Amino acid sequence: MKLVITFLVCFFTLSISQPSAKNIDKQVQALLKKMTLEEKIGQMTQVDYTAFQNSPSDIITMNIGSILWGGSSEIADITAKGWAACYDSLQGLSEKQRLRIPLIFGVDAVHGHNNVDGAVIFPHNVGLGATRNAQLLEKVGMITAKEIKGTGIQWDFAPCVAVARNERWGRTYESYGEDPDMVKELGAAYVKGMQGVSLADKNSVLACVKHYVGDGGTTNGKDQGNTEVDEATLRKIHLPGYVESIKMGAKSIMASYNSWNGNKMHGNKYLMNDVLKGELQFKGFIVSDWAAIDQLSPNFKYTIEQSINAGLDMVMIPNGAGKGNNYIDFIRLTKELVKEKKIEMSRIDDAVKRILTVKFELGLFENKYTDKKLTAEIGSAAHREVAREAVQQSLVLLKNEKDILPLSKSAKRFHVAGKGADDIGMQCGGWTIDWQSKKGNVISGGTTILTAIKNTVSKDTKVTYSLDGSGADSNDIGIVVIGEEPYAEMFGDREDLSLSKEDVAVIERMKAKGIPVVVVLISGRPMIINGSLEKSNAFVAAWLPGTEGQGVADVLFGDVNMSGKLPHSWPKNMKQIPINVGDKEYDPLFPFGFGLTYSTTRAMK
Repeated sequence: MKLVITFLVCFFTLSISQPSAKNIDKQVQALLKKMTLEEKIGQMTQVDYTAFQNSPSDIITMNIGSILWGGSSEIADITAKGWAACYDSLQGLSEKQRLRIPLIFGVDAVHGHNNVDGAVIFPHNVGLGATRNAQLLEKVGMITAKEIKGTGIQWDFAPCVAVARNERWGRTYESYGEDPDMVKELGAAYVKGMQGVSLADKNSVLACVKHYVGDGGTTNGKDQGNTEVDEATLRKIHLPGYVESIKMGAKSIMASYNSWNGNKMHGNKYLMNDVLKGELQFKGFIVSDWAAIDQLSPNFKYTIEQSINAGLDMVMIPNGAGKGNNYIDFIRLTKELVKEKKIEMSRIDDAVKRILTVKFELGLFENKYTDKKLTAEIGSAAHREVAREAVQQSLVLLKNEKDILPLSKSAKRFHVAGKGADDIGMQCGGWTIDWQSKKGNVISGGTTILTAIKNTVSKDTKVTYSLDGSGADSNDIGIVVIGEEPYAEMFGDREDLSLSKEDVAVIERMKAKGIPVVVVLISGRPMIINGSLEKSNAFVAAWLPGTEGQGVADVLFGDVNMSGKLPHSWPKNMKQIPINVGDKEYDPLFPFGFGLTYSTTRAMK
């Protein structure tokens, strides 16, 4: 009897929290009948926040349906309260539109709510891929969604389910790894965490699975490049993440900048309409990437015609009035195309229906404004504990000579060196406050690896630090933290992934003292490390761990065992790239899935 009552309570609760699909469809159809063509096109228009700074009234007069904060379009007050206030102010303008349709706001919160000062920053996806832990990914998605919702925003341009096949690509860290099975499992788990049981839940956020499709497989790893593979390969490697995410309930997908065999994705009707909406039965809406339709043609009117007819539902337009290819031109030209019958009214109605359906599913018509209780939770200790756990599980141990790890907390002296040891900006990487981010104290809260080491050792242990490795004593144990400086898309592509001369010199300077040296590499991808690997006694791939550097110290000192596994095959040299598990000729420095634990290194002795 108790079991039956419990079931009925759960069923009743779910019935209340999940709006009826039939009821939503009736509401959408009723609203569509009331809408003018201009109002419908407004719903298909997503404008960057900075474009409205001088003309916020356009949100009302042009019936704009969506706003985003993209790239570096931050607001003046980037605290959680500042973001919430800005959101509420802008959402209030939708109340002055004729039909009072709420705005949907999108943001690139790709490793936590990374635009907010004081938010928790999780490891980038490459590190989460190393955890191999779908349940953890679900928790990360849940925490990220709560922090996003704490600023009012309901839509996150994540997860990225790219399958990165060439580490030259500057967005490798946005991918969970090179294996499509792993990517689809972790991506779907993240969607589940973000969207919860119901999109209408106060803690849920709309996920946006990106970038459809093949962005991780471009020739030579060129960002926004050409993915030159046959359809069978495209489906086998690059499509599974979308299939699984749709099964998990994903309701928005972002089209990719890349081309497939020379054809830009934003104009590819076969892949967007026939495969995604037809074959895969995707019921949500497709949004463009930042000004991406502009790449189809220098003729803006033609780009609109091609992309909307190909299946695009919402267009991301970053520019303001008077700058060309702006939202004012988009609305005017789309209206012309409908009147010229170059875009059928049925295509407009389909796009708007998809968008409005998601807005109703999100409960936006009933709950437009920020829940201030959630605002207060942003950056909380409980949220940071989840990020710390993610860091612990993401570290991959590549070498552990003579079981130098785990380190003893009661050792006499540690000398810590390297540019990454005391730098939150390096730990977090790109997409942290600024689009490209930078070194230094870019965000409040969190712990550097150096501070974490000091927090962990005994009170009698001395910890010294130098940037270049100088000042080490012959009785020390050396910990060198090196790696890539922050970067994001467009600026991260590299032809040479060798460690910098500066980083190599720090390792050599420490090694010259004749002391044991533990190297911790902060990077968004595997790098060429052969010489430095030989000079180290232990070598740890820490990826881009985010704000919770304490998680690194937890593992270095043995409070938690090493458990991470490589999400990418680790190359011996640049000539081997691209190298991926399953290749006919496969001889990496470390294979996909490699990762020592403290127990395995002892067993190897």
